Amino acid sequence: MNAENKIKLFLVDDDAVFLKSLEIQFLEHADFEIKTFSTGELCIQNLDKKPDVIVLDYHLDGVVKNAINGMQTLDQIKEINGGIPVIMLSSQDKIDVAVTCMHHKAFDYVVKSETAFIRIQKVISTIFKYQKMEKELSWYMDRM
Repeated sequence: MNAENKIKLFLVDDDAVFLKSLEIQFLEHADFEIKTFSTGELCIQNLDKKPDVIVLDYHLDGVVKNAINGMQTLDQIKEINGGIPVIMLSSQDKIDVAVTCMHHKAFDYVVKSETAFIRIQKVISTIFKYQKMEKELSWYMDRM
């Protein structure tokens, strides 16, 4: 697959070890163009590269003190381009955190665990199926 057809994936996490591990798993098991960022600010500065999907950590406070957190980053991403699907990622397995993320227009919420990579892959697959259905529905509606 050439670079033009690859899915552009942004991975944003302040945990350098987890971020590198996730990047390696994606590179080994899928054909993605991956950009990694340790802060929300860096992710936002690079939105002009038009990512297809963003995987975003909920906290983002470990590298740079006073950096914006994942929720603030999510809100800014949605303000700049509401069409970019964002998968929130956190070590918190709390329903209220997941619900808050969904209220802020995250596509999904994944808990950091040994199965996080598999779950993220499934969510990304769902995103593209959903986008395909939206295009087909739009095509049919335009014909009526």
